[in-house]
Amino acid sequence: MPANLPPRYKAAEERFRAAKDVDDKIAALQEMLAVMPRHKGTDKLHAGLRAKIAKLTQESERKAATARRAGFSVRREGAGQIVLAGAPNTGKSQIINALTSATPEVAMYPYTTQNVTPGMMRFQDIQIQLVDTPPLGQRGVRPLVSTIFRAADIIAIVADLSGDPALEVEWALTELAECRVTPRSMPVDDTLTGGIYPKDMVIIANKSDAPGAFRNLNVLRLKYEAFFPIIPLSATEGEGLEELPSRLFEALDIIRVYTKAPGQKADMEEPVILPRHSTVGEAAEEIHKDFKKGMKYAVVWGSGKYDAQTVSKTHVLQDQDIVEFHV
Repeated sequence: MPANLPPRYKAAEERFRAAKDVDDKIAALQEMLAVMPRHKGTDKLHAGLRAKIAKLTQESERKAATARRAGFSVRREGAGQIVLAGAPNTGKSQIINALTSATPEVAMYPYTTQNVTPGMMRFQDIQIQLVDTPPLGQRGVRPLVSTIFRAADIIAIVADLSGDPALEVEWALTELAECRVTPRSMPVDDTLTGGIYPKDMVIIANKSDAPGAFRNLNVLRLKYEAFFPIIPLSATEGEGLEELPSRLFEALDIIRVYTKAPGQKADMEEPVILPRHSTVGEAAEEIHKDFKKGMKYAVVWGSGKYDAQTVSKTHVLQDQDIVEFHV
């Protein structure tokens, strides 16, 4: 074992040896992995810890295979689904409370959230679904929320700027990896086995009003800004909350397209939601699978060289374009 392992590693190792519960063992191994220095001398130790975590995770998932807990499934609604993940007491529930009509329990002690709580966040003329989840690392949670993480459009890791947010993000990524969920923007760990679910992720850096938050935010940016959008805010004070919906909309990488029948006004109430860079033909297919075949051309307001430009099926649309289809 390398001689330069920090005291926190050794303390977690002692907890691992003393643990009787599988999830407690996994939690201790996760902390050992998160605080372990990374260099050539620790490569074998790193691989050994990952192997132990994988083996214990499989055991935990087998035990929970028949478990059923109310609320651990979410019906997708709105223009996109963003699932919040993070360590205990980072303020996930505060964010949900501030931006939606959902009312998850909020308290100043960890592990308050015992269930999955969805809420709808408004961004201009659409709704985006936010989902609060129990803290990562909570006993028995991983097998029950893995499918929610895997199905999400975006995973938002919530970190606490009053503590060590960079370490929290590293720990959260390790926990998500045990759910076989990995960030699309980072190289895949070649020690992971089985099916992998790459996901777009953002970091919400909460508690920007806390002492030392500015310094901690800079450390977080230095380590992770190359891989993830980082959105600082204070859910309790309201700082940065107004910007969050637009930043999350941008992260979803979607556009809104409004339709118009010939000779009528455009329907500005119910936009068609499409991936960014979608074409007129793909918009037509989204409305009805047979609509694209019969379409001769379209007229576009917004992304054309001029308003009411006649375009083909291959024309690439932009957010808030108005499209009039002709068949």
